[in-house]
Formats: sequence, structure tokens, C-alpha cells
Amino acid sequence: MGMDKLKVMTIFGTRPEAIKMAPLVKELERREEIESLCCVTAQHRQMLDSVLDIFGIAPQFDLDIMEPSQTLSTITTKCLLGLEKVFQEVRPDLVLVHGDTSTTFAGALAAFYQQIAVGHVEAGLRTWDRYSPFPEEMNRAMVGRLAQLHFCPTAANRRNLEAEGITKGLYVTGNTVIDALQTTVAENFNFGEDALNRLDYQGKRVILVTCHRRENYGAPMEDIMAALARIARSHRSVELVYPVHLSPVVQECAHRNLDGLDNVHLIAPLDVEEMHNLMARSFLVMTDSGGLQEEAPALGKPVLVLRKETERPEAVQAGTVKLAGVCRDDIVGMAEELLTDPAAYARMAHAVNPYGDGRACRRIADAVLCHFGRLDRPPEPFEG
Repeated sequence: MGMDKLKVMTIFGTRPEAIKMAPLVKELERREEIESLCCVTAQHRQMLDSVLDIFGIAPQFDLDIMEPSQTLSTITTKCLLGLEKVFQEVRPDLVLVHGDTSTTFAGALAAFYQQIAVGHVEAGLRTWDRYSPFPEEMNRAMVGRLAQLHFCPTAANRRNLEAEGITKGLYVTGNTVIDALQTTVAENFNFGEDALNRLDYQGKRVILVTCHRRENYGAPMEDIMAALARIARSHRSVELVYPVHLSPVVQECAHRNLDGLDNVHLIAPLDVEEMHNLMARSFLVMTDSGGLQEEAPALGKPVLVLRKETERPEAVQAGTVKLAGVCRDDIVGMAEELLTDPAAYARMAHAVNPYGDGRACRRIADAVLCHFGRLDRPPEPFEG
């Protein structure tokens, strides 16, 4: 008589989480010992659905919580109440949450309330500043306390948890986003946004820009946009491509500063497939997004981070990422160096990825089976 299958439920609600959980959902589906259940909270509706389509994932549960002008409190309470019903209905053996969103925290807390084990994918990232990134830093730290299994992308992430007294159930796996790139990047990719098919990626230097973080609202974002305008004006060989976040604050700031520049392309947000393929064809990435800091080095692209700090220091140490900050002159200066000094560019572009080897999901699935006594030995750790 065979053992019952392990019920493992993945929970996520935003596009970045979906990109990083999708390859894991596929890996869990491949394991005979596991019944894979997927629940989305849909904290971000349209952006989430495009990822589900690309990876061919049909969630068994969809809380559909998104509402106009939602707050952290409405997101968290709707997740808690919705997940309570889901857990009572299916009683998973393990709940897997990802990263640092309100869905992550509410998912871990709801599971704890039902005494269901929690696994934290992308565990151990820290800036050690409770209000930056806000609310993500505290979400991650609190989930670190609630989880029994911690899937750390890097050894440094593992050390962060150990410093907080969290020493059991730690696995260094690499980041699942590197697994995702294997599905998404294609040589002959055709973009939905026709402007992107027409760009001269060989003759021009395409700079991919994203800027949307809350802590950059106000003066920092004004400075960032002014810096982008200056770079575009002084380098005719540059094409700036900026998929603008749907936030009205970001939309207004971007259009006011960048409209009318013929080598700046303000376009609608891209789905993950388009983003990865655009990155693969770009010269440089300038971003305040966390995920792009991990993906770009895997594609050999330098990254300038438009923030004062980063919870992903490994790429800074590896030399593929630099903190440009949020001051106009600093940002312009760093971009100028990469545009004018081929040696400086080459130093950053050598593709060393401290974040993963594309086998993170396999390690996570093995670790889960090992934890529940279905596998004899834990997976070999990723060594970045």
C-alpha cells in the first residue's frame, strides 16, 4: 500500500512572485509523490494572469482580492479570511509562500493559524532597515519566524537567517527566477509591442528602464526621471525603453519628464516573457526592481540600481550590479561611464550569476520530500 501523496500548496498574488513560483509549480506537478495545489490571491490581477498563461498554470483556488485603491490592511485581511476557508477545505501538508509581499505574510500567518507547515521560497533577504523596502522587509522577516523550511537563494541569505537565530530547515537552492529564464528567453522572439520589434538592437544601445517603488515616490523619482532625460538627450546612440508601471504617480512623473524625447519609448508594462527577451537584447538595465537585479546578470547585462540600498548584495560583490542611488548626477555619471568606457562595461557584463544555476526548483522539491521522510538525503546546496 503506497503512502498518500503529500499535499503541497503554493500561494502567490503578484506578478514577481508568480514568475518565481511558476517553475516551482511545474516541478511539483512532475513529482509523483506530490499532489500540487496552487492558490492565487490575485493581489495584482492582469499582471498575474499573463504569467499563469505563459507557464500554463491553472490555479485550483483564486481569491481574486484586488480592489480599487486597496491598502496593505485590506490586502492582508482579505488574504487571511480567504485562505482560512481554503485551508479548512483542503488541509495541505505544506504551504509554500514566496518572497516578501503582503500575500506572502498573510499566507504564512493563515497557515500558522491552522497549524500547517510553511516553506518560504526566497528566504533570508535583508536590508536590516524596517521601512525600506516597505512593507517588504518586515514581511520577509516575519515569514522567517513563521516558516519551518527556508529556501535561501544564496549562502549569504542563509547566514542572515542564522544571525537571527533561525538555524533549522535551511536549504541553499539558488533563485527560482533563473529556472524561469529557461522557459521564457527565445532567439526569434516576437514582441507584442511593435515598437520593440523595430528597434535596432545591434546598431543602437538599448537601455531598459523600470522605476516604480513606493520609497522612490516624490523627489527621488523626479531626480531619476531627470537623469534619464539627460542621458537620452546627450547620447543619440541610446534608445531608452521604459515600460511604465500602472501607478498614476509613476505615470504622471514619467510622462511629464520624458514625453517628447524621440529616443525614449514609454510603453505599457510588459509580461515576463517580453521583459526577459527585451533584457536579453539590451545593452544596460537601470531599475529599482528586485527581480531584474537577479535576472540581468544571468543574461550578462550590467545593472544600475536606482535605490539607496539593496537586499541583493551578492551581485554588487560579483560586479554585475552597481548601486546608482537616487541622485541625478550619480545616476548620469554611472550611465555615462558604461556608455563611454568599453573596459568599464566589460567588467560588469561578464556573466557570472551569483543567484542560481537553473536547478533551484529541483532542490526545493527534493528538500520538501526529504523533510517529510520521502527522500533519504537533502539536495546538494547551490554554490554561487
